[in-house]
Amino acid sequence: MISTTGLTVRYGSATVLDDVSTQVRDGRLVYLLGRNGAGKSTLLRSMCGIALPVEGNVAIDGIPPGRLPAPALAIGVHLGADAAGSPSGPNPSHTGRRHLRWLAAAAGVGGNRIDPVLKRVGLADAADRRVADYSLGMRQRLGIAAALLSDPPNLIFDEPVNGLDIDGIRWLRTLLRGLADEGRAIVIASHLFEEVTRTGDDVIVIERGRKVADAPIADFIGAHEDLESAYLHLIRPTAVGSIR
Repeated sequence: MISTTGLTVRYGSATVLDDVSTQVRDGRLVYLLGRNGAGKSTLLRSMCGIALPVEGNVAIDGIPPGRLPAPALAIGVHLGADAAGSPSGPNPSHTGRRHLRWLAAAAGVGGNRIDPVLKRVGLADAADRRVADYSLGMRQRLGIAAALLSDPPNLIFDEPVNGLDIDGIRWLRTLLRGLADEGRAIVIASHLFEEVTRTGDDVIVIERGRKVADAPIADFIGAHEDLESAYLHLIRPTAVGSIR
């Protein structure tokens, strides 16, 4: 389980997250929704211990990220194919296999996990190509492979669909649902509402750094026509001029 309590994060004088408390429970696929600049990526970075709060706390299965005895065994993280500061960010001159070998050694994970995760993400045939020659979709798959390398019980993804073609989107849809059904706690930032309704269990909505909704998808939609309508109804009163 991934949880936050009273989480507040500031960058300089700007409050990016303000008193955010939530839980991503085991076996639940939770989508994090919000406009650009709302604080979604900062929340994910806080959950994995990269962005540090000025108030409140984060716990991974009850333990703060900085106190986990083996963080890579507790949580898998992919913050985007080209995300600065991502724990899974590859060296472009490395091959996909070498990148995962390096991560496995750093995390104390057996090298016997490398080939299975490469196969699971569809990169077995490209494992010995340089990352610099990978497409955006292939780099997304490599980042997902890195997050799965230790077979962790908790997973964090930031816009993992970006760059994937239709086959890749269908593959990812099945992968994510399967990982949650195996009992993992998964949180994903996304703008693709169709994918949210196809695979998700719960939604968390962040607006101007504050949590404004946290509910099972069906409950969030309620009497509205669909997820998009429910979301727009919620945030529309603050839509004009609010994006930072």
